[in-house]
Amino acid sequence: MTAGMTAELWPYLILVLVGFLPNEVWRWLGVVFSRGLDETSETLVWVRAVATAILTGVVAKIIVFAPGALGGVPLWIRLGATVIGLAAFLLMRQSVFAGVVAGTLAVMAGDIFLAR
Repeated sequence: MTAGMTAELWPYLILVLVGFLPNEVWRWLGVVFSRGLDETSETLVWVRAVATAILTGVVAKIIVFAPGALGGVPLWIRLGATVIGLAAFLLMRQSVFAGVVAGTLAVMAGDIFLAR
């Protein structure tokens, strides 16, 4: 490996060491300690509800107060894309993938064809 290649790869090594590995440890510990837990217990239902509420709040904040390039897309397009993504999610048997793809394509199409 040449010195130039090493210089180009160091940011990825840092990303793995600082971003991926510390999180992966907690994920594996969660897998180990979650064995035998009752998924229908009141505590886990509450934890799932809180996690869902936090995620919903973060997504809503990103949609309404869009950062970066997304901020250049009009709010009505972002909200419309959200509705389209939700509809795709529901129509495709609650497929998160379908909802994300449909919403992303809708915001891109709206920005390209409607906002300009």
